[in-house]
Amino acid sequence: MKADLHCHSNVSDGVLAPSAVAAYARRSGVDVWALTDHDEVGGIKAARKAAGELGMRFVAGVEISVTWANETVHIVGLQIDEDNQGLVDGLAATRNGRQARAQEIAAQLANAGIPGAYEGALRYVGNPDLISRTHFARYLVEIGACGSTSEVFRKYLTEGKPGYVPHRWATLADAVGWIRGAGGIPVIAHPGRYPFSDTAEGALFDEFRQLGGNAIEVVTGSHTPDQYLSYAEVARRYGFLASRGTDFHAPGEARVEFAELPPLPAGLTPVWHDWF
Repeated sequence: MKADLHCHSNVSDGVLAPSAVAAYARRSGVDVWALTDHDEVGGIKAARKAAGELGMRFVAGVEISVTWANETVHIVGLQIDEDNQGLVDGLAATRNGRQARAQEIAAQLANAGIPGAYEGALRYVGNPDLISRTHFARYLVEIGACGSTSEVFRKYLTEGKPGYVPHRWATLADAVGWIRGAGGIPVIAHPGRYPFSDTAEGALFDEFRQLGGNAIEVVTGSHTPDQYLSYAEVARRYGFLASRGTDFHAPGEARVEFAELPPLPAGLTPVWHDWF
């Protein structure tokens, strides 16, 4: 069974509509698919309908932005009830502040010689409440400031660069609580992407487990093949269930496409082991 449990649509910072992401995943052989838009569940009903029409098993999901140890960490929620009021209200609170942050990013980019970035980023936004750094990155590629979105992040949108504006997101306890309250499974997304020391990373896993989290992404488009193996070992050591997903945002934009993502390493319990 080929599961992809981390994907984005234009309801957050992806390019394609939920139904188009479903079709793209299905053409690539995906059997079990989750839409996990950032801090937003507005695309789930359309995604569920499209997946059903395509013969795919669908998993309702979300990716919640968390501030932990002064860094942004993402927690995916799988098998959620997207109508749960606690989750809906929590996500709305998390989205607050994105507009002000976007205006400040644009002001910093203007000071760096790139005017009009806010208006340019808005052209890539499906949901103005969810304007993000990715939308700015696409605009900077469009105008030739950089050759790729990853180059934009390196030069302009990460800490210490012109255009970086931190944001206080939900707490880890908030995110895990909202997901569990909505009947879902909390998953630490792409743990290899965060700039933590081994000690800090261990503290993240410990706190996550104490709060009721029990899964991590092992195979993801944000991990290298070596990290597939190292986070498989983390899953075994902590007793975490293992998840898998491309972190798809747009065709050709990810490091690994749907069809290319390898299976989970042997000896792990998949997060979907008892779903069907």
